[in-house]
Amino acid sequence: MSALSAVPSGSRDAVLKFYFGPMDCGKSTLALQMNYNHGRQGRRGLVLTKHDRSGGPKVTSRIGLGLEAIEVVDSLDLVELVTGHDRIDYLICDEACFYTVEQIEQLADLVDEHGVDVYAFGLASDFRSVMFPAAQRLFELADEVCRLQVEVLCWCGRPGLLNGRIVGGRLVRTGEQVVIGDTDASPVRYQVLCRRHHRSGLLGEGPGRPAPPTGDRPIGDRPVGKAPVGDRPVGDPPVGDRVVGDRVVGDRPVGDPPEAPVGEAGVAR
Repeated sequence: MSALSAVPSGSRDAVLKFYFGPMDCGKSTLALQMNYNHGRQGRRGLVLTKHDRSGGPKVTSRIGLGLEAIEVVDSLDLVELVTGHDRIDYLICDEACFYTVEQIEQLADLVDEHGVDVYAFGLASDFRSVMFPAAQRLFELADEVCRLQVEVLCWCGRPGLLNGRIVGGRLVRTGEQVVIGDTDASPVRYQVLCRRHHRSGLLGEGPGRPAPPTGDRPIGDRPVGKAPVGDRPVGDPPVGDRVVGDRVVGDRPVGDPPEAPVGEAGVAR
């Protein structure tokens, strides 16, 4: 028995939601899960994609899930696509960052004029850390914008926020905005990086990768030859104190009587 209940069509206002995050953070996995849940609740939907990693009209995830989908070409009118069906309650739009801006406007029209829920998934920015035009329009129009909470990490351990394009073992910053990589036939691959290493171009240690320069050490490491102030063994005199015998001037052992105050004439009172 399912824990999910049937949902009548048109029971609430439709919504446009955009789920974004870097590569490998589970966008396609969530898209497939949402489609599964809505279908189990008696809702009718369409699954759309563009430039899926499989190379075909499918939504595929890196954990092995997959589903046939409609390939969104630039000339496809999404309003005509949906209104050509008897009833559509929702759309799952994977890789929405690659749609045209006009198609994003059509998604908003489907929500506002036709009561269709739209769940869009995609990258926010390209390999240069510049926003995709479609993603920017989704940020502007969506009722909800959600960063996915499945954390991916840069090679240094910091949160991975940006996607670097790697060609010949080096990060590149010029070229076409959309290039499919990470396939056997492509010389291009992508790597998730933190902001610091996306900006510096460092890809981590290993064959064909430069080692981090001095000063790019893990958080908490101490600079060589620079002991921080106050980080000396207990009992060592601070730098600049005079040591007389076994005593530090001004650092009186506990229990010594305080020095007697001196009057104006220099006589102890």
